[in-house]
Order: sequence, then C-alpha cells, then structure tokens
Amino acid sequence: MKKLVEAFTAGELAEYLKLHPYTIRRLCREGKIPTFRVGGQWRFRKDDIDKWSRSYPYVEKKEK
Repeated sequence: MKKLVEAFTAGELAEYLKLHPYTIRRLCREGKIPTFRVGGQWRFRKDDIDKWSRSYPYVEKKEK
C-alpha cells in the first residue's frame, strides 16, 4: 500500500516555519522553496521542506 504524502498549504507552512504567509508565497514565486501546485494552489511536501530548511547553515546569535 502506498504511503500518503504529508503536504502543507501555504498557511500551514507559514505556521510550521514561523513565517508570514506572504513570505511563503513570495518564496514560491521566486522559485526558492520546493513546491507543487494542485488546482491552482501551492502545496508543500513536508519531507521536501524539512530537507530544504536543513540545507541552510545554522547561525548562532552572538552575545552582547
């Protein structure tokens, strides 16, 4: 039996990443985030988003 793909809407992804939904949509238009479209709406596979977010280097905050 095939496993269902867990996918987010733009609003759900914004909550997951703690970003504004407009930021998510802008990243989509610019092709900077892995996405696909279903019925004219953006969708995001959780596995792809997790992999994408780990591809950015972690930057620690400097103490003052």
